[in-house]
Amino acid sequence: MKKRIIYKLIFILLVLGICIYFAFPLNRRINLGLDLKGGIHLLLKVDTKSISDFAKIDVVERALEVIRNRVDEFGVREPYIQRQGEDEIVVQLPGVTDRERAIEIIGRTALLEFKLVCSEPEKIKQALQGNVPEGYELKTVHDTEEQLLLEKEPVLTGDTLVDAMVRFQGEFNEPVVGLKFNSEGAKKFSKITSENIGKRLAIVLDGKVQSAPNIKEHIPYGEAVITGRFDIEEARDLALVLRVGALPAPMWVEEERTIGPLLGQDSIRKGIKASIVGSILIFIFMAFYYLSAGIIADFALILNLLIILGILGMLPALFGISATLTLPGIAGMALSLGMAVDANVLINERIKEELAGGRSLRSAIANGYNKAFSAIFDSNVTTIIASALLFIFGTGPIRGFAVTLTTGLIASLFTAVIVTRTIFELLIEFGLLKNSLPMLRFIKEARLDFIGKRRIFYILSLLVIIFGLIVYFKRGKQAYGIDFAGGQLQEYSFKSTPDIDKVRNILKELNLADASLQQFKDNPRVLLIRTVEDKNQLITQKLKEVFPDEDIQILRVERVGPVAGRHLKVKAVKAILWSLLGILIYVALRFKHLNFAVAGVIALFHDVLVALGFMAITGRQIDLLTITAFLTIAGYSINDTIVIYDRVRENSQLLRKYSLYNLINLSVNQTLSRTLLTSLVTLLVVIAILFYGGEVLNNFAFCLLIGFISGVYSTIYIASPLVLAWQHKSKNIRL
Repeated sequence: MKKRIIYKLIFILLVLGICIYFAFPLNRRINLGLDLKGGIHLLLKVDTKSISDFAKIDVVERALEVIRNRVDEFGVREPYIQRQGEDEIVVQLPGVTDRERAIEIIGRTALLEFKLVCSEPEKIKQALQGNVPEGYELKTVHDTEEQLLLEKEPVLTGDTLVDAMVRFQGEFNEPVVGLKFNSEGAKKFSKITSENIGKRLAIVLDGKVQSAPNIKEHIPYGEAVITGRFDIEEARDLALVLRVGALPAPMWVEEERTIGPLLGQDSIRKGIKASIVGSILIFIFMAFYYLSAGIIADFALILNLLIILGILGMLPALFGISATLTLPGIAGMALSLGMAVDANVLINERIKEELAGGRSLRSAIANGYNKAFSAIFDSNVTTIIASALLFIFGTGPIRGFAVTLTTGLIASLFTAVIVTRTIFELLIEFGLLKNSLPMLRFIKEARLDFIGKRRIFYILSLLVIIFGLIVYFKRGKQAYGIDFAGGQLQEYSFKSTPDIDKVRNILKELNLADASLQQFKDNPRVLLIRTVEDKNQLITQKLKEVFPDEDIQILRVERVGPVAGRHLKVKAVKAILWSLLGILIYVALRFKHLNFAVAGVIALFHDVLVALGFMAITGRQIDLLTITAFLTIAGYSINDTIVIYDRVRENSQLLRKYSLYNLINLSVNQTLSRTLLTSLVTLLVVIAILFYGGEVLNNFAFCLLIGFISGVYSTIYIASPLVLAWQHKSKNIRL
């Protein structure tokens, strides 16, 4: 055996060994995202407008530290808390589904103040008549109708608090929150109680008077008690936020996504099922169409999956990057297998051409790999450009998709270019492959004038795009999901199919008549409710009252504020534009001709607009996953265009007398079977995700289906003819 093959074999085994080591056990190496195991994702906005410029310097960092302490006290395993932008904080709490309690604990300012209560009858009378004296404020005691006139300036704040704990007192053993101050606070508290015996001292939390007890005696030890008709859980939560300190500034939830454990389990099941079905379809097709070469490609796909898992396992171990598998990540893994087959199809079709040209098997395999490499490399790089921008501009699950798709593409380069070639060389070396490598051929080389009919297809494309855009703009805000339009979405699971009329009546009672309801054909027991306001607690409570026997479960709650919605929309547009610009620059550099790059990017715009139009026509809403699909379309659809461009470049060296017109037409015909086959194989995965991936991935898969089909069409009838659009006397122009 040749040394070169031995070295390659050792290298492959070394890579596989490392990947196996880092891939297993999976549950230790790779974390499940919130959309798979349930939990809460919050985007918190810190209100820096309400504080001085000097205090703004580190207010977000201090808020971050307080939130970390609160989450640690809350007992969440492996939380994710990180600053985003200038004044935003991202908080992810795996396994936590009690959204109201979590939001209350994390977002509560917990500003504790002690204020003296005015006992002068004349001032109280003026305040009750609406004329509050200067230096005072009129407040109502929490959970009562009693109004108190308080001094505006606190005599003591929570800055000196060192501990807060739950205690029980009174004949009914009611829970209260005991407070303990440091030495400075104890001195102040001692002085306050000694100088104001007989007066009332109001305990004010976040601007609300919790209680206002009488100071009966001097308290020298720096201890106080907050009463307020708490239940035990409320008392514990209040003690928690007071113990770890107040937030330095108010904040509110700009974006929230709560995934229930039932939906997470269902998503795992459906995501894995879709991936298995898609993979089986690919394996069957490759083995059937390419026979022994297809079986080798299938073996490479299995190794491809192993390498993806290995790379994901390496990320935290070697680079400190958390490897989190999300539902879109599972889809990205399945999709990367379909894209990995593209390389094998390109290679096998090239080998087939070389064998048809009379080359020996060894020579045909070597030439096939060498000639296919540039197209494979360029295709993968353009898709990685789109994936990188998805990671930069995306959030949570979308980043998971970008990571798995990118790792899948890197793995496919290795398995398709190195592993399968080494297997072929080994089989030839051991005499298991001798003179032939039989493969089926359903599509013979075409001899059609695609370029000559370009104007007909330009008009057809314009009509489809214009009609789609008219429908899109006509739908207005209805075209967008809550990611971009803002609002709230809540998804419920019932034991049996719920009565929609009853649900509508419930929403009318809650002044939510404009809410939209949606049921799913594959599972009518699931109900999706979209509202403008956050009334999840009221809706859930009312549904359980009206449907007491239905065992209603919250599958997910998503809420996006108007500011976050606009922010996400801007990021989405930027991601698409930067992606197209990146592809434009790369293709222009690789083919040394701006016409090729511009024509390819216009074709990508075409595919994205066609997909957008079909989303609008079918009444589907555009959300973050749809933007993910648009970027995937942009990254993938250029692949077939690059294959044609690569063949044009090759033919221009061989057929120097051909005009650019004839070169492009010939190249489109020569690569037609390859274009159709590569897209067909990837579409097998997309169709599997569409039918088996569940409702969360349905819009994503539908968008990919339309975009990939449009990509085949635009490669042949838009991108290739457009290369000539800026040429004068194209039949005499040389590359």
